[in-house]
Amino acid sequence: MDKKEQEVRLVDGTFTPIQAADIVSSLIEQKINFHKVENLQHWEKNHKNDAKPFIQRVKDLEEAEKEAKSFILDKDIKDKKIKIKGNLTISIED
Repeated sequence: MDKKEQEVRLVDGTFTPIQAADIVSSLIEQKINFHKVENLQHWEKNHKNDAKPFIQRVKDLEEAEKEAKSFILDKDIKDKKIKIKGNLTISIED
């Protein structure tokens, strides 16, 4: 295997503010759910597991979602289109 990096284009387009808010919320909510499930799985294995990192990451993502939606749905840009480009880079660490 020679390839050590892969790019995935998750989203690339122009949207209405409502569409853009839905896309951003959906992506962030998936990541929030991932962390909640990870926390639960770790807790099931070890009830003394430190949940603080998971809880903090969820809080950070919730704040990022709130800020993104506030930006996208700003009254001053309600009649404009929103461009979203989101790439995922996957790489192999040695």
